[in-house]
Amino acid sequence: MEGGYTGRYLAVDLAEQTWAVEETPEDLCNEFLGGRGFGVAMLRGHITKDPFSPDMPLIIATGPLVGTPSPTSGRFSVISRSPLTGTVFDCSVGGRFGTRLKKVGFDFVVFTGTSPDWVRVDITREGVVFNPAHELAGLSTGEVMKHLDKDLSYGLIGPAGERFVSFASIVFDGHYLAGRGGLGAVMGAKHLKLITVRGDGAVRVYSEEKLKKARENVMRLLRATPAIFGEFGLSNFGTAALVDLIHARRMEPTMNFRQSFFPDSGKYSGYRMKTVYDTKKTGCAGCPILCKKQGSGGEVIPEFETASHFGALNENNDLSSIVEANHLCNDYGLDTISTASTIACYSEIQGRSFSPEELLSHIKLIGEREGIGDALAEGSLRYAGSQGVPELSMTVKGLELPAYDPRGAYGMALAYATSNRGACHLRAYPISYEILRKPVAVNRFSFEGKARMVKISEDMNAVIDSLTACKFVFFGASLEEYAEVLNAVTGTSHDVQSLLAIGERIWDIEREMNRMNGFTWKDDNLPERFFREAGYEDEKVVIPPIDRDAFLDALRRYYRIRGYEESTE
Repeated sequence: MEGGYTGRYLAVDLAEQTWAVEETPEDLCNEFLGGRGFGVAMLRGHITKDPFSPDMPLIIATGPLVGTPSPTSGRFSVISRSPLTGTVFDCSVGGRFGTRLKKVGFDFVVFTGTSPDWVRVDITREGVVFNPAHELAGLSTGEVMKHLDKDLSYGLIGPAGERFVSFASIVFDGHYLAGRGGLGAVMGAKHLKLITVRGDGAVRVYSEEKLKKARENVMRLLRATPAIFGEFGLSNFGTAALVDLIHARRMEPTMNFRQSFFPDSGKYSGYRMKTVYDTKKTGCAGCPILCKKQGSGGEVIPEFETASHFGALNENNDLSSIVEANHLCNDYGLDTISTASTIACYSEIQGRSFSPEELLSHIKLIGEREGIGDALAEGSLRYAGSQGVPELSMTVKGLELPAYDPRGAYGMALAYATSNRGACHLRAYPISYEILRKPVAVNRFSFEGKARMVKISEDMNAVIDSLTACKFVFFGASLEEYAEVLNAVTGTSHDVQSLLAIGERIWDIEREMNRMNGFTWKDDNLPERFFREAGYEDEKVVIPPIDRDAFLDALRRYYRIRGYEESTE
């Protein structure tokens, strides 16, 4: 490669507290690009091991664009096997950690083994320094941050990760989370409390001139995209701009998905949060969009999923409690989607809604694994199963559904079901077509054409996660523009089709790894509620149950397009 990669990675053995600098294989770069692709390739020989096994790798990987002037070039991926779902799992994360890791001279880091005691790992250009971290054990992420130099980038776990909460997160640089799937518990099982990196070196680019031109092409498209830079776009209101849009489409998960409309969602909309908290923009390294929002008092403003799930999903219209719930989850190191969903499931089982104060109390109980929180810390599927009502867990492959009711967008329904990591809106994101109407508008209440659409989107997003770019950019730009960016950085000659072939390779390997752990086509399914119960109905709008036969027909078409020999009989 002419640029984009450092050519080095770190292999860290926590048990022996040793490390080695290895050469990044060129065929790994050619076949998997970086980020998610690197992680999938590195996990193949370990995927059948228990997520808490010392031999299970925890991988932090950058992509080829990280540390360069490429748009949204500050992301990275965290990869392992999920203790919540048992699936292969990756999280795309923002902030500055990935950029610092690349600029200190490493493409990725692989952690194996279990430290005898809590440990802090400091990554330098020369390698690794191990420091005792027993004095940090038990501290919240906010408390640990007070001990850190301001110019460090870091990843750490809170009490939830230490206590192996199945949906514990890893918190990077204050409020960027590897949230879903419980990778914080994997880090906790290794007695790894804190990782720091401080790097300011340069990342080589093949052609500065070509990159400048490719970057200008991307930025021109972004500036012309209302969903990004429009008056009500992501740059102004963050992802919470979606609250009003999903509300208007009557597809906001409410009362543990018993309904798909919450009358009071305007009380925590993006506009409302901007007004109440006088928000300012912040965001990842190398990002022109800056979709993260921070209040004038330092409050971390919740993302759309967090606001909706601590709002409508739990029948809560109290904005201050939603912001505090987000703060508590960050402090304990908890995924907000699974936390809120598990509480909503518990609420339905109990037959009553919780007050804002009770909602916050349950977050603390989960983070500490105290009282009912100990059982809820295993996630909604295990808890509901223990109560004899697994059907009340709104999950796919054990992962809680995010804040788009699938009855209101059938492409999203199919994407949830086929996702390799469980219910996830970001594996394919058909919402772009069905709700945002980009790049083309489609009928959200039809499965027509959705199998191919989902397949192509899955492959494309595997590429995006391996480049470690931001998916929001693709509301305006496409893989065509990013192929030019990649070629300018690395000196390669990729086009859209070669990139999609890499995405397909990554997707198929992930599915095969899941099959090695017992997953079958029967796991490509939705909770029964969505096939039996309507979401909403009035004189103007009806959100009916999904027709199971139509869903299964779309699933069969998806398998044919993928070339999978699956039977739904």
